[in-house]
Amino acid sequence: MPDAQLPVVIAGGGIGGIATALACARRGIASIVCERRAPNAQDGAGIQIGPNGTRILAQLGVAERLLPQISVPEGIAVHSGKEGRALARLPLGDWIKQRHGSPYWTAHRGDLHAALIATAAEAQLITIINDAEVASYCEGDDRVDAHLVDGRRIAGRILIAADGLWSRLRAQIAPTAALVKSAGKCAYRSVIARDQIPAGLNLEDVHVWLGSGSHVVHYPVRAGRECAIVVIVDDEATFDAWNTAADTGWQERHAAAIPPALREALGSLGGWRMWSLATVPPLAGWTKSRAALLGDAAHPVLPFLAQGGVLALEDAVTIAARLCEAPGNEAAALRAYELERRGRALAVARASAANGRIYHLDGIMRLARDSVLGAVPASALMARYDWLYGWRLLAPADRETVSQ
Repeated sequence: MPDAQLPVVIAGGGIGGIATALACARRGIASIVCERRAPNAQDGAGIQIGPNGTRILAQLGVAERLLPQISVPEGIAVHSGKEGRALARLPLGDWIKQRHGSPYWTAHRGDLHAALIATAAEAQLITIINDAEVASYCEGDDRVDAHLVDGRRIAGRILIAADGLWSRLRAQIAPTAALVKSAGKCAYRSVIARDQIPAGLNLEDVHVWLGSGSHVVHYPVRAGRECAIVVIVDDEATFDAWNTAADTGWQERHAAAIPPALREALGSLGGWRMWSLATVPPLAGWTKSRAALLGDAAHPVLPFLAQGGVLALEDAVTIAARLCEAPGNEAAALRAYELERRGRALAVARASAANGRIYHLDGIMRLARDSVLGAVPASALMARYDWLYGWRLLAPADRETVSQ
């Protein structure tokens, strides 16, 4: 077909890749998504979706399909992991929905991905190819050719690399990018039945247990039928995968990281998976002519604000909007996307890392943290994140003001 009519090629069919295809389709832009995994492959456990994410899911037509599987937590209950006492309960539920015009949801990552895929399957402008991993690309004057691992080539207007933290395309688009490095923490996750959670815990809340060098998070998923749980400990181990089976002795090694109130329940569970948290230093650039990085491939963030997947959703609607505004000038559209998103992603990354340090404090600093949580009104603590949850896609005039 003529180069001007070529589709957008998207490397990666995860949350960011499929959301980008949906956002493009809503603006009349065709896309081909190349996903290395087989159909119906699922990773992960729980995901928290703040108002900045649920708003986008509604715009993309995904929210209604996902609704039967989500939970709507009423608050974030923060506990002392060592002593078990309540430190604070931050408002979610109606409070955050009224404040930001969209709810706060928790869901199973597999359910979110399935809803994105099902919505994309109904869009005539989206083609998804499984067992298709993009290894590299080459660029002509008006097109790119994505080179798949198996030798196939797919032509497109642009290439969007949404291939995750361990991106194969990052080095070609951002040649000076540093290697992925350990963040010094390891996460263990599982999904358990609702009735296995210890008695006395409000199952309508997100729970955070703050330890010394560790913390635990759990929250309802699948409409409250199950509970996703994550234990994060200080650990320098590094693995290039995020769905590795945990060894049977991990709980014994990290016994001090598990709050006494949860030890018996967690000790009886199997099926734990683990991954080492990793980062990439901020890139000098996310775009190169007709190619762009998106989501974790561009700006991986630590999970201590529960924003990694939501940032990918924000990227998706932004890049689609800029492509629509600059027909025939795709390189300029990609530069506008990066300019608009870069500061936001860096701010979230810094805030997430800071949260992680606060969660794992020890000694007198831990006592000071706990005192602040008990003294400051819960609504005031949550209001500090208005900048995070209130994000909306900017109009051109507003972008000019921000860039200045």
